[in-house]
Amino acid sequence: MGHCCSLFLLSCLLWSFFIAGTHQLQSSQTQVLLQIRKHLEYPSQLEIWNNHGMDLCYLSPSTKVNMTCQNSVVTELRIVGDKPAKVNNFVGFAIPNQTLSGSFSLDSFVTTLARLTSLRVLSLVSLGIWGPLPDKIHRLSSLKYLDLSSNNLFGSIPPKISTMVNLQTLNLDNNFFNGTVPNWFDSLSNLTILSIKSNQLKGTFPSSIQRVTTLTDLILSGNDLSGKLPNLDRLSKLNVLDLSGNSLDSDLPSMPKGLVMAFLSNNSLSGEIPRQYSQLSQLQHFDISFNKLSGKLPAFLLSLPNISHLNVASNMLTGSLPGHLNCGSKLQFVDISNNRLTGGLPYCLSTESGNGVVKFGGNCLSVDLHHQRAESSCVPVKRKPSGEKNIAVLVGVIAGVFVIIALLACGLLMVCKICCPRGISEQHLLHKAEQEKSVTGFSSGILSNARYISEAENWGIHGLPACRSFTVEELKEATNNFSNSAILGDGSHGKLYKGTLENGTQVAIRCIPSSKKYSMRNLKLRLDLLAKLRHPHLVCLLGHCIDGGEQDYTVNKVFLVYECVSNGNFRAYLSGNFRTNF
Repeated sequence: MGHCCSLFLLSCLLWSFFIAGTHQLQSSQTQVLLQIRKHLEYPSQLEIWNNHGMDLCYLSPSTKVNMTCQNSVVTELRIVGDKPAKVNNFVGFAIPNQTLSGSFSLDSFVTTLARLTSLRVLSLVSLGIWGPLPDKIHRLSSLKYLDLSSNNLFGSIPPKISTMVNLQTLNLDNNFFNGTVPNWFDSLSNLTILSIKSNQLKGTFPSSIQRVTTLTDLILSGNDLSGKLPNLDRLSKLNVLDLSGNSLDSDLPSMPKGLVMAFLSNNSLSGEIPRQYSQLSQLQHFDISFNKLSGKLPAFLLSLPNISHLNVASNMLTGSLPGHLNCGSKLQFVDISNNRLTGGLPYCLSTESGNGVVKFGGNCLSVDLHHQRAESSCVPVKRKPSGEKNIAVLVGVIAGVFVIIALLACGLLMVCKICCPRGISEQHLLHKAEQEKSVTGFSSGILSNARYISEAENWGIHGLPACRSFTVEELKEATNNFSNSAILGDGSHGKLYKGTLENGTQVAIRCIPSSKKYSMRNLKLRLDLLAKLRHPHLVCLLGHCIDGGEQDYTVNKVFLVYECVSNGNFRAYLSGNFRTNF
C-alpha cells in the first residue's frame, strides 16, 4: 500500500512539473504583454491582465482576448477591440475615440511585439491602431497567421513581409493601404489565404499571384485595381475568389475547376461568358453583376450541379433562354435583371416552380410586361462595316490633329509675346544657385528638384492632408493671438508657436520675418514645392500664410503651419534628454 502511495505522489509531482514547464509564462514574456497593453492604451478588453499575481497563460479565453502559451512562451495572441471597423474621415492623424491617441507610435509597438519571438498567431482587430506599418514586422518570422484588419494602417504594404515564409494567412482588410498591390506574393510559398479588401490599392492585378499555387482564398475587393485579369486556372486549390468593386476592364479569365465562390461584380469586365465555365462543377455562388458583359446568357450556368446563387444583373446580355432548360437542383437565387434578354422564362425560373427567388425585371421578356422594357431596346444595333468605320475614324483623327496643331501654334505665339519675359524671370528664381536660401531654410535647388519630390511621394504618404492656405485671423485664433504662453522656441528662423486649429488638430506654427523682397508669386511657388515633400521621417507642412505688405508684390511675414510632433527636438532625443511632451 505504501509503495502504491509513493508512486502516486511521484506521478503527481512529475505532472505538476510538466504543467508548469508547459504553461507557466516567463517573466520577460509577461513584461512584453504588459507593454503591449500600455501601447494599446489600456483597452477594456485587457483589464483581465490587471491581476499581476496570476499567470496570464491560465486566463480563460474570451471572444475578445485569446492567448495560448507553450513551453513558457506566448505562441498565439488574439485581441478584438471596440474601435470603428473603418474611420470614414481618417486623413492620417489620430481621431479622439476612434483611433489610438496622437502619442501612439506604431514603430515602437511593432518593436515590442517582435520580442514575442515564438509567436505563430497574431490577430489585432479593431483596436484603433494607426500609422504606416513598418518593415520590422518581418521580425515576427515564426508567424503563420497575421490579421491586422479593421484598423487605420496606411502607406505601402511592407516589402519585408515577403521574407515571412511561414505565413499561411495574411489579412489586412479595412485599412488605408495605398500604392500598388505588391508583386512578391510568390515568395510566400505556404500562403493559403490572402485578403486585402477595402483599402486604396491601385494598379494592375499582380502577376505573382498566379504562381501562389497554395492559395485557397484570394480577396482583393473594394480597391481600385484596373487593367487585364490573367488566367487563374493554375490556382488549382482556389475555393474563394473576390475581386468585386474594382476597375478591372478585361474579359472574364479562365477559372480553376475547384472554385466554389466567385465575386466579380462592380467592375468593367466585358466580352462573353467563357464556355470553360461549364466545367466549374463545384461552383456554388457566382456574381458577375454590374459589368459590361455581352453575348448570350449560357444555359449551362443555370444547370451547374452545385450552383445555388447566380447574379448576372446589369450587363448587356442578349438572346433568349431555352424553354426546356433544367436548372440545378440546388439553385435558390437567380438575378438576370437589367439586361437585354428576350423571349420567355424557362419553367424552372417561373414562379410556379417554387425554386427560390428569381429577379428578371428590366429586360424585354414576354412575361410580367409591366416590369419589362420595350422590345426595340433589346434589338442589337447593326454596325457599319469595319472598313467604312475605320476610314471615317482615320479622317476624323487627321483633321483633328491639324486643327489642334494650328491652335497650339497660335496660342504659343501669343503666350511667348505676352508672358515670356515674366515666365523667364520666375523660372530663374526657382533655379538659383545652392547658396541662395529660401525663407524656410531650404535651398531653392532642392525645392525645385523633381527627384526629391517623386521619391517622397513614392513612400506612400498619400493619406496626409493636402497643403492649404491659412489666414492670419485663423492663426491668431489658434495661438490665442500669438500669446507668449504658446511660444515653443525662438531662434534664427523666427519664433515657433504651438496652436490648435478649429477642428482640434494640434499644429506648430513658425513665424518667419522676410529679410528680402520676394514677390508673392515666387514665394507661393516655393511653398507649393515644399508642401510636396512628404516622407515618414519628415515633419509634414500642412499649410502656410503669407502676410503681405501694402503693395501686393511685397511680403512682410511668412507663417509655416506644420504637424505637431511631440517628444522634443531631434538633438535632445539623440542626447537622451528628450521629454515626453512638447
